[in-house]
Amino acid sequence: MGSKGIGTTGPGTRTPAHAALRAPLALVLMALLVALPSCSIKRMAIKSVANSLTSGPDVYGTDEDPELIRGALPFGLKTLESLLATLPKHRGLLLASCRGFTQYSYAYVQSDANLIEAADYARATALRERALKLYLRAQGYGMRGLELNNPGIGEQLKVKPDSAAARIGRKDLDLLYWTAAAWGSAISIGKDHPELMADLSAVKALMDRGLALDEGYDEGSIHEALIVLEALPPAMGGSVERARRHFDRAVALSHGRRAGPYVTLATSVSVQTQDRGEFERLMHRALECDPNRDPSQRLATILLQQKARTMLEHADDYFIAPDTTQTGEGK
Repeated sequence: MGSKGIGTTGPGTRTPAHAALRAPLALVLMALLVALPSCSIKRMAIKSVANSLTSGPDVYGTDEDPELIRGALPFGLKTLESLLATLPKHRGLLLASCRGFTQYSYAYVQSDANLIEAADYARATALRERALKLYLRAQGYGMRGLELNNPGIGEQLKVKPDSAAARIGRKDLDLLYWTAAAWGSAISIGKDHPELMADLSAVKALMDRGLALDEGYDEGSIHEALIVLEALPPAMGGSVERARRHFDRAVALSHGRRAGPYVTLATSVSVQTQDRGEFERLMHRALECDPNRDPSQRLATILLQQKARTMLEHADDYFIAPDTTQTGEGK
């Protein structure tokens, strides 16, 4: 959802990056644990490995080689899942799994689908279905994490979303954000799955609660995610005007340093409104962002800029006719 690709974090959170790169070591340690004589000792040792994998520096988000990360992430994510089989209520593992599957699906699977749609519609459709499944897997892990401190919230969100979301405290803001991001991404990519549309009010309630807890979370990431939700058709509760307001706040809170808001508005609103002039200005603005200005966002910026370049090269695939009015509202 939005630009939440690999390496995006919030205050006080860790990405799954280091967890994936440490995965080979983790598997070696787990193999050694099999020889331990006591189940309780094994569990303690596995918990120690899990704690180690879900804390520490981010070595993915700072990387400059997207293809290296593309190859490494799936192995790391499966390692997290193998640990969850033993520690199903480990908050760090649930958060890392929710975040990791969301980031992987957006940065690689969904993006690949968008880029090849004009040339190979059938393959793009298959990739979108895969992305949808990954988002729903991520949402499941996130909801399990939220349930730890908010028992029953999953069902309550579907019945009384606003009051249910109001239960969530600041200590769970990271889980709230990533659960909503995964859930919202599933809805936005699964428009032909009507059963998902019923969950839209729950996602918006979570995002609204996130704004109430900390509008500036991760330099405006919640506002950026809401651009995508508001870009949904009016019949689904979307509003282009509100999407633009969220864009303005996302840019302000990130001080214009992040490529994400520009690419998100261009792909979700400019294409929808067929404003090619705005689309091109937004994408060129994203290309002006320096990947090295914020090392923690280096990989995300590189991936978004790759997407911007490719979409600019194939702009004819997204617009019926060139825009000669130059009336767009992009920054």
